Amino acid sequence: MNEDSHLRETPLSRTELLRGNFLHVVRDTVRLPNGAESTREYVLHPGAVMVIGLLDDGRVVLERQFRHPQQAVMIEFPAGKLDAGEDSLVCAQRELLEETGYSAREWAFAGRLAPTVAYSDETIDIWFARGLTPGERQLDDGEFLDVFTATPAELRAWCFSGEVTDSKTLIGSMWLQNVQSGEWALSWNDSADETFTGQSRS
Repeated sequence: MNEDSHLRETPLSRTELLRGNFLHVVRDTVRLPNGAESTREYVLHPGAVMVIGLLDDGRVVLERQFRHPQQAVMIEFPAGKLDAGEDSLVCAQRELLEETGYSAREWAFAGRLAPTVAYSDETIDIWFARGLTPGERQLDDGEFLDVFTATPAELRAWCFSGEVTDSKTLIGSMWLQNVQSGEWALSWNDSADETFTGQSRS
């Protein structure tokens, strides 16, 4: 018997509330574990990636970008959403190049983050990249961001002080600290290895 059966909800029907250029909002009717019915409104999301780019001098690649919902400039790791049918690693390589101009020699899949479990099905794949080579950015029209580098210690200090509040970047900093301390291991693969899908870690 499933030990989570007393917690699980059963989907019964779905109503589309909004389909915009970016957001797709639905309302699901569900049966609760006690047999009653309720509704759940949430955002459908194609998924995304985040890249923790490691420079040879130990610094990491970060961005500063204005986020309209927060009405603030946020410090973040490079990230972006998956295109339809796009492989996670391909997306990570594309986003790193487009947003920062860097390409990487080696990649490692770290894990998966669900940043907003209460109102979205979004997941973000966490990638590490090293052997970085600088190049030219390829920003989308209407995309404005600054790229800069910082030491892991500086990033941790900003997380502690509250200067960094972006959830994926907070989790990325935690991953970075544990990887650098040797607590968590990564399986690195050459970016040219076509067999590498990044769906496991040691």
